[in-house]
Amino acid sequence: MSVAPDLACAAEVVRARGLAIGSPLEVLDETSSTNDVAKRAAKLGAPHGAVWVADAQTAGRGRQGRAWTAARGEALLVSVLLRPTCAASRLPPVSLVCGLAARDAVARAVAPGVDVRLKWPNDVLVDGRKVAGVLVEAMVAGSRVEGLIVGVGVNVHTRAFPPELARIATSIALHAGDRQPDRASLLADLLEGLARDVELVASRGLGLVHARLAAADALDGSRVRADTGEEGTASGIDLEGRLTVRRDDGAVVRWSAGEVHLVPPPGA
Repeated sequence: MSVAPDLACAAEVVRARGLAIGSPLEVLDETSSTNDVAKRAAKLGAPHGAVWVADAQTAGRGRQGRAWTAARGEALLVSVLLRPTCAASRLPPVSLVCGLAARDAVARAVAPGVDVRLKWPNDVLVDGRKVAGVLVEAMVAGSRVEGLIVGVGVNVHTRAFPPELARIATSIALHAGDRQPDRASLLADLLEGLARDVELVASRGLGLVHARLAAADALDGSRVRADTGEEGTASGIDLEGRLTVRRDDGAVVRWSAGEVHLVPPPGA
């Protein structure tokens, strides 16, 4: 099978932006997982900014070991190799800003006025339903980061989801209005965001992007529950990239990892 036209031109579209990342860029007809391809290449010395994008995956995965499934030609499935200069302690905020880059790219692709937010740590929601997920896998030697594989999956052209996903998932096509979604342009927007923010956060922390994070925060003010069972009201993201939660007893805690679930209001 051949790669769909809106992806076949990806290298040309990215090259035209003149970005600091995005070269080399390999477009694959099909692979098991772009993150696996990227990790193998990274171990063989692939450079900072190398990109792998696929029209289809047979074993894509998201956070918490979940499978990421998408029909051929309907999603942007991409992995980016970054080699930021930072200590391993900076990985949580760097991972978070990768999610922000995906959120910003989706926001440019949908119609004006559509609500696009980042659900901590790195799911992208459109009108409260998931449109994209980010999986960041680090290669660390001691306290030094040797590389990051930033895997991003975005539902682009999908217009119908299986019953078990229809309530919680959506796509750019369903919110694009008169626009025609284009995966090459979406990829270029994603890479532009990563090029702009990742090295900045790796070297200087979240301070300069924190206002953007706060504006995009999908959880602020919502009742949330951690995998541990702890509950409270989300009250923002701190400068270390942790979710700030106010418990019912008034104590403020900070969650640094794990899955966060929205708690429906009583009677919902």
